[in-house]
Amino acid sequence: MRVAVVYNAVAKESRPDESDVLIQVDAVEQALKQLGHRVVSLACSLNLSAVQNRLIKIQPDIVFNLVESLDGQDRLIHLLPALLDSRGMPYTGSKSEALHFTSDKILAKLWMVAANLPTPPWLGPYPPNGPFLTKHLEAARAAYGAQSGIRWLIKSRWQHASSGLHEDELILGENADRIQSRLPKYAAQLGGACFAEAFIDGREFNLSLLADSREPQVLPPAEIVFDDYPDDKLHIVGYRAKWEKDSYEYNHTPRRFDFPPQDAALLMRLEQMAKRCWQVFGLGGYARVDLRVDADGQPWILEINTNPCLSPDAGFAAAVQQSGLTFAEAVDRILSDATARNTTPC
Repeated sequence: MRVAVVYNAVAKESRPDESDVLIQVDAVEQALKQLGHRVVSLACSLNLSAVQNRLIKIQPDIVFNLVESLDGQDRLIHLLPALLDSRGMPYTGSKSEALHFTSDKILAKLWMVAANLPTPPWLGPYPPNGPFLTKHLEAARAAYGAQSGIRWLIKSRWQHASSGLHEDELILGENADRIQSRLPKYAAQLGGACFAEAFIDGREFNLSLLADSREPQVLPPAEIVFDDYPDDKLHIVGYRAKWEKDSYEYNHTPRRFDFPPQDAALLMRLEQMAKRCWQVFGLGGYARVDLRVDADGQPWILEINTNPCLSPDAGFAAAVQQSGLTFAEAVDRILSDATARNTTPC
């Protein structure tokens, strides 16, 4: 097949989480060529008309979608797939609707609550929009307004890759009204919108999923180990742990795939929750679900990552390797799923 690998255009002066897409492009291109496909790469910007014209000229059999953001805005991740849908061009990964629902962390949380999937309590967002979110905020204030023992993390509503997530964004011992009043000062630093999420103190897991013929395959679960972390250091996978290679956090948060027998029941529960997320959000191709497990053994879903990072050193590729599949075999599965779900010729 002729495959167009489309990715978000990257500026010369970009952060590591932004330029990482170029590493993904290289890895996917190599896998596609190994599988015998003809490959053309195309950078995507907000000039979607130019992208459309280029794709019409290329006439790919399928688009391998690696667009993570447009113009540095993760909230625009669904625009390329929406364009491809309008042109009847098949593409890999989740559809535009699923990308939109999961990239908006507040909307994703509301869907999880509606589906009885446990997600940490939250306050916000700021700025609020719509009567439904206002109603939720009022309910949250009623539930947590008098509580001052909850620890809250300030998170971006839209930006991903732990952008802006640092341990100094943890707010301790303040009630809901006080937390809500703090959000406006953080919004500008966090992509224009933010919210406060209750911090779940406990273990952190990543569950990667890969499309299969009937239902997604849950790849071997990974746990993030906070190796030699001081007792007073917050156990979170923030921006430094993911992207700053010289930082303490990056070098002391390895992932592990080996678990004692007593974790078997917990891991089974996490796998079931990950599959449920796939079904509820209508995911496709590949995904990753991030969870925390508290001291009582209760899992909480932090985020649902559609089209997660495919860099060789990222969590999805590590889970693929742990499963016994090669990276090329995983790419082939992603292509096969897209072909099966998109039957309209381009």
